[in-house]
Amino acid sequence: MSDLQKEIINALQVKPSIDSEVEVRQRIQLLKDYLKKTNMNGYVLGISGGQDSTLTGKLIQLAMEDLNKEEETDKYTFYAMRLPYGVQVDEADAQRALEFIQPYHRINYNIKAAVDAAFDQFHEATGEELTDFVKGNTKARERMKAQYDLGAHYGCLVVGTDHAAEAVTGFYTKFGDGACDIAPLFGLNKRQGRQLLQELGAPEQLYLKVPTADLEDNQPAIPDEDALGITYEEIDDYLEGKQVSEAVQHTIEGYYLKTEHKRQLPVTLYDRWWK
Repeated sequence: MSDLQKEIINALQVKPSIDSEVEVRQRIQLLKDYLKKTNMNGYVLGISGGQDSTLTGKLIQLAMEDLNKEEETDKYTFYAMRLPYGVQVDEADAQRALEFIQPYHRINYNIKAAVDAAFDQFHEATGEELTDFVKGNTKARERMKAQYDLGAHYGCLVVGTDHAAEAVTGFYTKFGDGACDIAPLFGLNKRQGRQLLQELGAPEQLYLKVPTADLEDNQPAIPDEDALGITYEEIDDYLEGKQVSEAVQHTIEGYYLKTEHKRQLPVTLYDRWWK
């Protein structure tokens, strides 16, 4: 194992193996403890129908149910947001995820008008067109803006779905899906997240679904693994300290080094992490 691999595993806090029951319990407790610490009413999360938001959503709902039962109240709540751009091609998966999660509240918030307005305004201001890739990032940021608007209105915190296999590659939008108040999946890789969904009794189709960010109009629902050029199994092996090919190691470490700025707070005079 290279020194950089050890450094990455340590930074992202990935374990070579997990006890799924313990991990579920600890992450539910984190959500409960932080909400009580901040004296907020609950959580907001965007539900895409993929593994990460399905797992995160279920953990949130279980945590809120626990708190309400423990304190004999109905104060604590969870707003699960659908945030499609127009019509989502895998809407049926999102609905299946919601049925599994059973959140207190379901909100449908279509971001198409807001994203298209921003796209048009960019053209009017510059005379140029945003690329489809950049427009995808605009979609991610609009989704997060909507979640923070809802959170501010209802006195709730916004939850993120970032996990180690996503963090190591920087495969998320800075200040988009990478923005949140709490990240309960931190430290898990993709296969470990799948284990937690199995522990929670999720239908197989929810945790075996091919992961996709689905941000680009020109490449709808392109699998993450196609975009990355490596598989999640290879990423997970790397994060668990297992032997991977030199090409895979080079690719993962290249992504990690190139996207370090995404995992850092804004640079100040007193915090020069890149030096």
